[in-house]
Amino acid sequence: MTYNALKHLGTLGQSIWLDDIRRDLITSGRLRDLIETDGLRGMTSNPAIFEQAIGESHEYDSAIKALAAEGKDVQAIYETLSQQDVRSAADAFRPLYESSGGADGFVSLEVNPHLARDAGGTIEEARRLWAALDRPNVLIKVPATAAGLTAIQQLITEGISVNVTLLFGLARYRQAAEAYIAGIEARLARGRPVRNVASVASFFLSRIDALVDPDLEALAAGGGRSAELARQVHGQTAVASAKLAYKCFKETFNSQRLRALDRAGVRAQRLLWASTGTKNPAYSDVKYIEALIGPDTVNTAPPATLDAYRDHGRPEARLEHDLDQAQRVFAALEELGIRLDDLAQRLEDAGIEKFVQPFDKLMATLAGKS
Repeated sequence: MTYNALKHLGTLGQSIWLDDIRRDLITSGRLRDLIETDGLRGMTSNPAIFEQAIGESHEYDSAIKALAAEGKDVQAIYETLSQQDVRSAADAFRPLYESSGGADGFVSLEVNPHLARDAGGTIEEARRLWAALDRPNVLIKVPATAAGLTAIQQLITEGISVNVTLLFGLARYRQAAEAYIAGIEARLARGRPVRNVASVASFFLSRIDALVDPDLEALAAGGGRSAELARQVHGQTAVASAKLAYKCFKETFNSQRLRALDRAGVRAQRLLWASTGTKNPAYSDVKYIEALIGPDTVNTAPPATLDAYRDHGRPEARLEHDLDQAQRVFAALEELGIRLDDLAQRLEDAGIEKFVQPFDKLMATLAGKS
């Protein structure tokens, strides 16, 4: 049997997911091939992915016209198309979901990005999407804004599985984990089952380096200790953040508080590495997979990164290597005056806008196509 680096990730405890969704990927049988050949164990989507899939192809044109002829507006057309794709993908992953005991085989659909700062609106929409999708192996994506955290806790309490998205910093990650645990505890207090409630916490990586690196390059162009420190930590912020987030994950989900919940069948909220396509061409095209392989994690990769890793990935459990170096990176950034909490907030704000813009563009495209 030909060696497959992607499939080998599963033996190291990491699930590889695809950060993409297109109708032809599902209908052609290509998705089933990825599941069987590459060991693909899940799929994520977002408004930008749907804008590309629907807006930049003719695959959906006849369906759009038929829905428009029924009198549906652009919002209803988008929801119908996206939900059809997510349900079909979830059905393709359903055997894996069943055979893994509900540990894998998930497909994600995001709430309207305009609701990112509206807790009530997010809760209402997530309930509606969960009911419409009607699949146990779907995750509703909710951004980890302050309002989103409120919504996440409530949705978990109601038994709605959640992909917590747009995480960029350790402080917000801890809050996201707490929202999940508090929701689980509230659900148990109501006497409700928790075995089928799932959640992942999506920590975005390449965007961190893309924001921090220019500041480090400017400092490196100067002189003295600051220049030397900047050169030493250039390109290391995202990976260091992920390693320290994983340390937090282990401390949180191995705590006495969580051990007390294990008997009820509570699942750990796995960390999911997102934004793993390399943005800086000077870096390895598998940078955000190779360094972050470890048990109880997920990596969702765009198609090009998936192809690259299949071709020249070198799987090894490296996630807990060089934790001291990760701490040194954080200390150096603090000494250089780079405040990661402030940067995380900037990235969160920008991340919301990066989903709002393609969502609005898709609505305009659907209006034209219909």
